[in-house]
Amino acid sequence: MYLWLNKYKNNLLYITLIVLLNAIFARLPLMMLWGCEFSPLDFTVGIVYVTRDFAQREVGHKVIVSMFIGGILSYFLSNKLIAVASLSSFVIAELVDWSVYTFTKRPLSKRILFSASLSSPVDSIVFLAIVNQLNYLGVIILTVAKLAGVLALWFTWRCKSIDVLEMPAERVS
Repeated sequence: MYLWLNKYKNNLLYITLIVLLNAIFARLPLMMLWGCEFSPLDFTVGIVYVTRDFAQREVGHKVIVSMFIGGILSYFLSNKLIAVASLSSFVIAELVDWSVYTFTKRPLSKRILFSASLSSPVDSIVFLAIVNQLNYLGVIILTVAKLAGVLALWFTWRCKSIDVLEMPAERVS
């Protein structure tokens, strides 16, 4: 049992974050800024994107199964509209990501950034439209939060690959 949990720990974390963030989003009151409503939770959604990337590394395209499990659990444990909006925006963002990864022939590091720059605003617009909170500030906050998470992960991977490539041969282990 422990081996199974360890093998799929990122997928379990991904499912847990989907349910937890949807439940909190449903209960947290909205705030007003510059005449627009937004959720303080909007600033944290980048963690879901990063966790999804780690989950996808564990199971590949089967991460969709984890996404649906998180969506179904959210439907029963959270607000149904938020669960539908979350799952819808995730699926659409995954299709955008899949298209970029499948049809572009650029290096992986460029595909990651290109994919995130396309899927993040689409995901944000779909989610906010379904929950009837679509406004420019919400789209900007959600998109920037997601991109920040992706950029942090990309930068970390990039630094690690540069360190390994630039290290003298006797220091590489």
